[in-house]
Amino acid sequence: MNTAPPHLPPRVRAVVDLDAVRANVHALRARAAVAELMAVVKSDAYGHGMVPCARAAREAGASWLGTATPEEALALRAAGDTGRVLAWLWTPGGPWKQAIEADVDVSASGLWALREIVAAAAEAGRGARVQLKVDTGLGRNGCQPADWRELVDAARAAESTGALRVTGIWSHFACADEPGHPSIEAQLAVYRDALAVAEAAGLRPEVRHMANSAAALTLPQSHFDLVRAGVSVYGLSPSPELGVPADFGLRPAMTLSAGLASVKRVPGGHGVSYGHHYTTPGETTLALVPAGYADGVPRHGSGCGPVLVAGKWRTVAGRVAMDQFVVDLGGDTAEVGDEAVLFGPGDRGEPTAEDWARAIGTIGYEIVTRIGPRVPRVYVGV
Repeated sequence: MNTAPPHLPPRVRAVVDLDAVRANVHALRARAAVAELMAVVKSDAYGHGMVPCARAAREAGASWLGTATPEEALALRAAGDTGRVLAWLWTPGGPWKQAIEADVDVSASGLWALREIVAAAAEAGRGARVQLKVDTGLGRNGCQPADWRELVDAARAAESTGALRVTGIWSHFACADEPGHPSIEAQLAVYRDALAVAEAAGLRPEVRHMANSAAALTLPQSHFDLVRAGVSVYGLSPSPELGVPADFGLRPAMTLSAGLASVKRVPGGHGVSYGHHYTTPGETTLALVPAGYADGVPRHGSGCGPVLVAGKWRTVAGRVAMDQFVVDLGGDTAEVGDEAVLFGPGDRGEPTAEDWARAIGTIGYEIVTRIGPRVPRVYVGV
């Protein structure tokens, strides 16, 4: 994690409000009612910083943490986390033994994974905790329903030898962020059938889970024993169709800002940035924001990305470069070092990550997750 020298202000910084993370977890737990909550901290906690956010989520009552890769789960253990952790994105030859020794729950979607888990458990000299994933219609990872009984039977046989314990059965929605989509109930039906097959085979998992952030917020029938909250932990709505974060008691946790590196008057007709896709319509003031696509500012934000400078929304003038971009202040003035806010909660009139997402045609997840490692994370509410 990058940090600026203590005696110098950072060129650009991402302030992460851990109190917001805690409040979001509390709000999500209230939505989930009796279900447990897993805070998903994959991809460096969606760009917010995995270890600080994991600790804040635990403090707010998240009984599970979720990671995509086993390396992320092992990093949590190395940082001192001792609670339940699930890692689900495995490839052949992955660090199964290390995960088993670290008490990480591992996920299996096919017989190849189960075989590697059993072998690793024997090498580790202890049983593995395994969660079986069924593909109910998303079409990514997960065992196809036609192969599910074979996987379940193999897992039960391995369980009977002490090689593993099946701790969970899970799946993932494709369209939970689209209210009323017919695939939602169809997937739930497939999942319930998969649970019945597992139960008939003698499996007794601790947790059954299918709900992601969108389902945690809007589909109580999908909550089962555990909900997996991802982007909502960080105060973003899973989809504009579901409403804004405040509708669910959520608050965006990250504010991305930079100090202006240059402010200067230029004449009309002056080209701005590579390719001169923007030229000044008249005499004006240009301000240079020292953040670019190497920091995670989308190049697709060229000419459309919103920024709060000198009390007003501005738009990126011309192309976003690797380390910087320009805004046209028009008749307004600013000073070198003044703050430019790219996005935040919106309390001060600044754009939000969702505003950036709408401007460039993507989702809020991508905006926060792409903020690069050379941007210092500054934590408040520690």
